[in-house]
Amino acid sequence: MDSQDPVVVTEPRPGVLLITLNRPRVRNAINQALADAVDAALTRLDTDPSLAIGILTGAGGHFCSGMDLKAFPTDGVPLVADRGLAGLTRARLRKPLIAAVEGAAVAGGFELALACDLITAADTAFFALPEVARGLVAAEGGAIRLPGRLPYHVAMEMLLTATSLPAPDAARHGLVNQLAPEGQALAAALSLAERVQANSRDAVHVTKQVVQDTRGLDDHTAFAVQDPLSAPVFSTTSATEGATAFTEKRPPAWQR
Repeated sequence: MDSQDPVVVTEPRPGVLLITLNRPRVRNAINQALADAVDAALTRLDTDPSLAIGILTGAGGHFCSGMDLKAFPTDGVPLVADRGLAGLTRARLRKPLIAAVEGAAVAGGFELALACDLITAADTAFFALPEVARGLVAAEGGAIRLPGRLPYHVAMEMLLTATSLPAPDAARHGLVNQLAPEGQALAAALSLAERVQANSRDAVHVTKQVVQDTRGLDDHTAFAVQDPLSAPVFSTTSATEGATAFTEKRPPAWQR
């Protein structure tokens, strides 16, 4: 990669924004420049009405090796305002985001994947949170999210011993949605994005918001939060089209 190459490459496809971390010589380690560029790409995803879903991946055969430790002593953690690491780990994105993982997704790189809604991975990929071996804490979602995504003792072994988890084991535990041959994680993510796009965008986006806003709430409180979000969807043209298409036994013709 030439020094003038962008640290993040964005490529719009029909309904999809492909976001590629582009520091392959350092396994796409996150410095402040990369963090700011990812944040800008995610803002574009959420505000561009032509885009329905995003895919986050890495160049050079790896997803992301986490925070750039060479830059850390002088620059600190590459956060973006209140949106967390690379503008993602604490963000509240309206549109779905898929992580397409090849090679290493470790430390902050794994935390980026955990912040996504869906994960595809090559069968040779691996995940790890080795922060304790560096005198650090997986503080951008790793320690918070992982015990809810894996069996508790598997998650704690990863967090407390810095043990890595091969992608096939991650898929077996339900952390990975789709396992693919090496080099095919992005193709799997694009296929998954097509499946998401086959549905009503409004319904997909509101469904994601309901999941985000009700996580951890008791049922009574969750319904009170959900209903004002979901009720307007039932009176949209998409809802009418969905019901009509079902009755007429044809695919829905969504308005984009």
